[in-house]
Amino acid sequence: MFFATAVQPQFRRQDYANAGQSLEKFLGDTLRSSRSQAANFAQDETSFSLSFDVPGITKDQLAITIEGAVVRINSKPGANRQYRAAYELPQDIDSGASEAKLEHGVLTLKLAKQLPVNKATELAIQ
Repeated sequence: MFFATAVQPQFRRQDYANAGQSLEKFLGDTLRSSRSQAANFAQDETSFSLSFDVPGITKDQLAITIEGAVVRINSKPGANRQYRAAYELPQDIDSGASEAKLEHGVLTLKLAKQLPVNKATELAIQ
């Protein structure tokens, strides 16, 4: 009669200890590099400038909404490609003075910074 014994595989722990971490690092680096290539950000005293790669989408298929310091870019239903992004900027945006331009698959936003309102009042001394 033949009896099989349970054989435990012997792995050297140090060889496999960092295998999961290297995969996580590779995926993280890949995602970060693809995000950085898809969007560019710059600012000056009066505005923020953002540019995004949105190939295959026309200006009629995009919706850009501004609420305070949050900018949302969505493709409309029925668009050839789906695009959805939201960005929170460090300062509120003046939507009336901002502009958007789409040329050759690149969406460029020039978002005017909203000037802070001075709420200080001077009291008359009696």
